Amino acid sequence: MKYLPLIFIMALSGCVSPIKTFEKIPPGIWRGVFLLDRTPVVKYGDDRDIVKKFDIDSEVPFTFDVIYDNDTTFHIVIHNDTERIKVTDISFNRDKSTAKDTILINFPVYDTKISAIYEDGVMEGDWIVNYLNDYKIPFKAVHGKSDRFDWTEQSHVESVDGIWNCTFGDKPEDKYPAIGTFKQDKDRVVGTFQTETGDYRFLEGKMLGHKLYLSSFDGAHVFLFTGLVENGKISGTFRSGSKYIESWEGELVKSAELRDAFSITKAVKDKMEFSFSDTDGKSVSNLDPEYSNKVKIIQIMGTWCPNCMDETVFLQDYISNHKNDDIAVFTIGFERYKDSLKSVESLRRFKDRMQIQHPVLYGGYYDKQTASSRLPQLSGITSYPTLVVTDKSNKIIGIHTGFNGPATKDYNTFIHEFDKLIGRARNNP
Repeated sequence: MKYLPLIFIMALSGCVSPIKTFEKIPPGIWRGVFLLDRTPVVKYGDDRDIVKKFDIDSEVPFTFDVIYDNDTTFHIVIHNDTERIKVTDISFNRDKSTAKDTILINFPVYDTKISAIYEDGVMEGDWIVNYLNDYKIPFKAVHGKSDRFDWTEQSHVESVDGIWNCTFGDKPEDKYPAIGTFKQDKDRVVGTFQTETGDYRFLEGKMLGHKLYLSSFDGAHVFLFTGLVENGKISGTFRSGSKYIESWEGELVKSAELRDAFSITKAVKDKMEFSFSDTDGKSVSNLDPEYSNKVKIIQIMGTWCPNCMDETVFLQDYISNHKNDDIAVFTIGFERYKDSLKSVESLRRFKDRMQIQHPVLYGGYYDKQTASSRLPQLSGITSYPTLVVTDKSNKIIGIHTGFNGPATKDYNTFIHEFDKLIGRARNNP
């Protein structure tokens, strides 16, 4: 089957001339929705299904561009506030059994994918998490929709602009602090939540009267925050994927602080010592002769973790901007596959995609108890990522828990503090 091509036209001196045609999915803006509580209505080409027939309190919307590299190859760019995520691992084929055109959008670093049928400007299928057993969320996208939360602007909306001192969790033993920082322009809201284990990255949304809606999709997580705003207070729900739900509340304040990320994880032994296999099966230790007389940066992470990805980007930039023979970097990955071969393959893909030159090591299964037992020099692994810096004799100089990245107000402060920490490690007698 060959579609009627999408034709871009331009007016020039009273003439209209075609520029280019496309035979796969149409280029330009798309609005996607993840449906957390129900399956989509299969009715291709009717974009009203997304807007009017689903519950907005269980929809996670996002927008993305389809951009053609040539007549047959295209990529997508996902939008979350100012963040742009380019995805190139895409295949477009015809399913012979159904006579439908299919699109597969892979997020190889996070080991997830979108598998969908395409017809008449609509994609419909599922977002699938490969490392979880039968985990999928229904997905639908419509071409030509640019508004993330697709509703008419309200005559009056509450303001959430500013800093919010928040608490997440339902049971007393599960509660944890967070800081919400938002900017609002009319009904549009952007911002993020910072916690002591990391931030929720770039969130984007709207106010609908007294109700706040924020969403994010980065290939690894599907996030939806809703909240009811009244008299400088807010209470709502946080949903991560189709299964995780918790409540949250907050109060508008002038300023708020979390615990210092360098004070949460403690060193229970003076010196760091580890030995793990790299992605080629070679045993690597920080005590190996080639790393003697070097400051060590040890990143404890998982390839499934977007905060870890943000930290990896930071480390890559730091290394390239501070090239010095007296620094060695190690990444130790704790993965969500119990099959070690699959876990190592995830780390190998991560290393290749990120073009990492330093050792990437397999630490084990991702549960924090396992990670803590593998690294007994630390008081415990409470967050991915956790970053350890030692001096040239492997004495622990600093431990940073979590990562509040470029979506947060503290990112530049962290860069400055990290630089000072490396200086202390380098100059430690």
